Formats: sequence, structure tokens, C-alpha cells
Amino acid sequence: MTFVVTESCIRCKFMDCVDVCPAECFYEGERMLVIHPEECIDCGLCEPHCPVDAIVPDSYPEGQRWAGMNIQYSQLWPKIRKAKYPPPDAEEFRGLPNKFDKFFSSKPGSAS
Repeated sequence: MTFVVTESCIRCKFMDCVDVCPAECFYEGERMLVIHPEECIDCGLCEPHCPVDAIVPDSYPEGQRWAGMNIQYSQLWPKIRKAKYPPPDAEEFRGLPNKFDKFFSSKPGSAS
């Protein structure tokens, strides 16, 4: 089992999870984060720290749907080792359903 980031992260991009991850397995896109499944050590520390419940085990149905996305983009986006501030409009997108089609971006984040 590993953990994956789901659609709930899109446009919220809170990074509380990054600071608690001992494996440094998060990668940053322009509008969301993903977890590299081969780097995740399955400790579960990130899951309760996500304020929008965007992190789930890949064994959950929602996790299974997002596992491929996490694999794909963790190979394309830069690794992020330190949390940054969320976007200024993050709260407007908290809990918004069906964000992928409207707001997902395949562009990498800055991860600096």
C-alpha cells in the first residue's frame, strides 16, 4: 500500500503534508501535489495533515482512480521538500467537487 493525492488537492494545494513526510516523496504541479508511490514508505503521516482530505491509501477506490496520475506526474514534476504557502484563493476551492476537468494543469510547479 502507498498513499496518493486525489482531486481534492487541485487549486487548494495546502502543503501541510510536505513538512511531515519523512520520505520526501511529494512532487509539485502548478495546481496540485502528487506522491511518488515508489518513494512513499507508507507511514501515513501525511494523510491526517491534509486539511482537504486529498490524501488516501491507494487501496481505497478513490486512491485506485488516482494512482496512475500520481505515478505519471511524480516522474514529470519537481520534488518538493519544504512546504510553501497555498495559493491566495485556496479556500474558495476547498470542497469543490469535480475540479479535475475545470482546473487541473499538467504544468510543473516551481518546487524551489
